[in-house]
Amino acid sequence: MKRARRLWPAWGALSAGAGLGQTLPVEPGALAPVVVTGSSVYEQRWRGSASIDVVEGEELRSGQLQINLSEGMGRVPGLVIRNRNNYAQDLQVSVRGFGARSTFGVRGVRLFVDGIPASAPDGAGQAANFPLSSAQRIEVVRGPLATLYGASSGAAILLYTEDGGEPAQWRGGLALGDHGLWRLSTQLSGRVGASTGGDSDPGWLYALDTGRFETDGLRPQSSAHRSTTNAKLVRAHDGGRTVLLFNRQTGFALDPQGLTRAQFDADPTQTASQAIDFNTRKSVSQAQAGVAWDHALGGGHSLELMGYAGQRHVMQFQSIPPTAQNAATSSGGVIDLDRVYQGLNARWRWQGTWGSGRADLSAGLAVDHQSDLRLGFNNFTGPSGAPTAIGVQGLLRRDETNRATTRDPYLRASYSRDAFTVEGGVRHIHADYRSSDRFLSNGDDSGAVSYARTVSVLGARWQLDPDLQLYGSLGQGFEIPTLNEVAYQSSGATGLNTALRPSRSSNAELGLRGRHADGLWSATLFHTRTRDEIVVDSSSGGRTVYTNAGRTERRGVELSAEHAWGDLVFTSAWTWLQALYLASADARFPAGNALPGVPAQQLFAQLAWTPPWARAVGGVFSMEARHTGRVYVNDLNTDAAGAHTLLSLGARFEQRVGPWTWRQFVRIDNLTDRRHAGSVIVNDGNGRYFEPGAGRSWSAGLELARRF
Repeated sequence: MKRARRLWPAWGALSAGAGLGQTLPVEPGALAPVVVTGSSVYEQRWRGSASIDVVEGEELRSGQLQINLSEGMGRVPGLVIRNRNNYAQDLQVSVRGFGARSTFGVRGVRLFVDGIPASAPDGAGQAANFPLSSAQRIEVVRGPLATLYGASSGAAILLYTEDGGEPAQWRGGLALGDHGLWRLSTQLSGRVGASTGGDSDPGWLYALDTGRFETDGLRPQSSAHRSTTNAKLVRAHDGGRTVLLFNRQTGFALDPQGLTRAQFDADPTQTASQAIDFNTRKSVSQAQAGVAWDHALGGGHSLELMGYAGQRHVMQFQSIPPTAQNAATSSGGVIDLDRVYQGLNARWRWQGTWGSGRADLSAGLAVDHQSDLRLGFNNFTGPSGAPTAIGVQGLLRRDETNRATTRDPYLRASYSRDAFTVEGGVRHIHADYRSSDRFLSNGDDSGAVSYARTVSVLGARWQLDPDLQLYGSLGQGFEIPTLNEVAYQSSGATGLNTALRPSRSSNAELGLRGRHADGLWSATLFHTRTRDEIVVDSSSGGRTVYTNAGRTERRGVELSAEHAWGDLVFTSAWTWLQALYLASADARFPAGNALPGVPAQQLFAQLAWTPPWARAVGGVFSMEARHTGRVYVNDLNTDAAGAHTLLSLGARFEQRVGPWTWRQFVRIDNLTDRRHAGSVIVNDGNGRYFEPGAGRSWSAGLELARRF
């Protein structure tokens, strides 16, 4: 049952690596002081009151292209990752309905890579820089305890990369697929600087990962390429360790945009003429570095420190008609963004015996800052009525600096005695936004706004017997608008949209999980009520305005199970989610309507077979089924992407000869060539809601690894 144990839902992410190898959780936010592997991870997943799934890196990579997070995460209930097949806009990620409104990037779900936020202080994030080829594991935190990650934490997704070690190892891989897709990557890990004496210098563990992928794209105007480099150094010292991280990513993608209902029904492989005429496209470059240090102070006390800094540049050309940019308040159709960001997280922790039980206390402060130099230009030259060229950089229309700073002190405590554990936390969220406008000919968009709230969470776990647990938690959520969402007022006046309020939620979940000799399972009920849901007010001419839409409710059921019968392993995850508007004074958000972008049902089922005759070549054959329910495209529920079921077949092989290991895979997705929408663009102002999913497609790859 080693393979079955890789998916046990539990509390691993809250431990952020479980401190110095201890089993009680720590406050999330800092880099993991250690990477725990093997059975100890499995045992830790059995100890908390959170609803969390863990997918290990080997599972993410086996038989996959290793390009999109959506490839290996279908088995996590409650998690929706929809592939737009548009690398200019990133994946569409939501958890229990949080994040579904996002038309690009990730909102409402916090992202971390080795403890460093991949989400900006304002809550906007990208999953494109997740280094899947060097991932040690990914943890998905759902429910009330995700609140401890800060504002806009309807959930949290945390990726931890592999440490180096001995023996040194090199591996290189090549993957190919339909539509001119290819990926080439290589990883190198080991140890340097270690002495061989008695009290030896442990030296540095190192891990280097670099790769590139390219694709011609599913539709015209959808080609893309991306290059990534990740480096990690780890050095142990007496009572702790130091971790150094570096990441760089560059990418370019054409943007095919969405299709109207008529276009999607007529031919989902087409691209709207606007995208081609304006040559819609996006380029991204990002570099960041981070350091984490932890040290045991004695008497059960320890100190953990983490810091990071980075720079990100985005250049994007949109298809806004020139005449729509005549308005004085228009910021043009070209976005030029330079971001500098940094953060610190400091935490004290104490673990020890209290009474007849075990206590774990921690307190800390997280500070994050981003500064965006945002320029806007016309996407044409000449007069707007008769432009000399379109899809090019024209006159300056926007020049401002936007800043966001969050300062969050937090406390956490847990107490475990016999078969019962109780844990909780408090975090005070404080966010300041400031905008300084230097392009005043279209009005002064300068302004400032602040958001603050103290949120708390309480959870408990009861060990009913050695293989059965009951767990539950209650908590509050607080989602702040992003800088983009406060940029414009609904009245058309200049200045920040200070009338836009953060949304507040009350969250609850109750779960039961069990394990046995041949498998494991979990069942969770959850319920969320939100006030002041942040939604789109209007979207036209490149200007999207947001407003609050009264109260909403999300309630549902998550089931997951994994079971082995000899050579067969069956894995499944099912989610039922009802996400509704409850009350609103605005007729655009009718009570009883479903929240757009949220499928009512989602099912993943996989059967993996290792026949005796294929064991000599490490053969594993698999069949997958993924069902996604109907998804409404707008708040009025006037149209929807239909429900669909996709079938996939795959085979992977592994051979070992001395220090060498060969791995190969082949895969066919959407076996029945089902026409479907891969994702929807919620509330698109032009009615181009639908982003087509891929038809029947193949992929194959090989990897060669060597130990030294």
